[in-house]
Amino acid sequence: MTARASHRFAGVACLLGLLVAVAASFVWLAIDLRPLFGGEALRAMAKFVGEFFPPEMAPDFVAKTALGALQTLAVSALGTLVATLAGALLALPAAGRLGLAAQLAARVVFNALRSVPELVWAALMVLAAGLGPFAGLLALALHTSGVLGRLFAESLENAPPAPEAALRGAGAGAVASFAYGTLPLVAPQCLAYVLYRWEMNIRMAAILGFVGGGGLGQMLYFHLSLFHQRQAATVLLAMGVLVLLVDAASGAARKTLAPEHA
Repeated sequence: MTARASHRFAGVACLLGLLVAVAASFVWLAIDLRPLFGGEALRAMAKFVGEFFPPEMAPDFVAKTALGALQTLAVSALGTLVATLAGALLALPAAGRLGLAAQLAARVVFNALRSVPELVWAALMVLAAGLGPFAGLLALALHTSGVLGRLFAESLENAPPAPEAALRGAGAGAVASFAYGTLPLVAPQCLAYVLYRWEMNIRMAAILGFVGGGGLGQMLYFHLSLFHQRQAATVLLAMGVLVLLVDAASGAARKTLAPEHA
């Protein structure tokens, strides 16, 4: 069997294995999609969706929703900023620049932070800091620190060592060699990571409101709990507009500041 035929056979085998795994998952979980598309279910869903229209557009409620959107934006931005600083600080030891013991300790911290979902962190932070946006900020910062720190560390590990080594050979100090030899190589990629995580944190900041993290999510949970569907529709609309605006701003910033990773 030729190498090309062997690769084709391996690809077909992997595809068949994946299909078998999906089919086995449906059987094992006893998933039946037929009730989802039955007439009664479709009528119930249509009635429920119809209750969201038209959205509530009273000036005082729109102003309240805009304030919640700003709160959500602030929570996501500050949470991402804190996570960026913490991740960058721990990325140096995690990349092995301060010895093996520091590397292992930093990686354990990263794994612990990112293995706990944001919603769980939020529930814990609500107990520690009380209801409100501060708990959501802490939850985002803790989880995102683990994610960004790991990505920063991998960027440092994969950076070409030649520029920094050349500067060290020319007599430059360790800090100057890193700042002028390695940091310019990894900065655009790290910036792209930060912007992408900020986009994700906007969405997550809205969800954290369901566990008391403040912002639009807390408003949505409140109005859905009281079956205020029109008010909930306005909050959902504000979430969509906020995500679109942040996506556009993040994309523009990525093209301007890190064009090779846009």
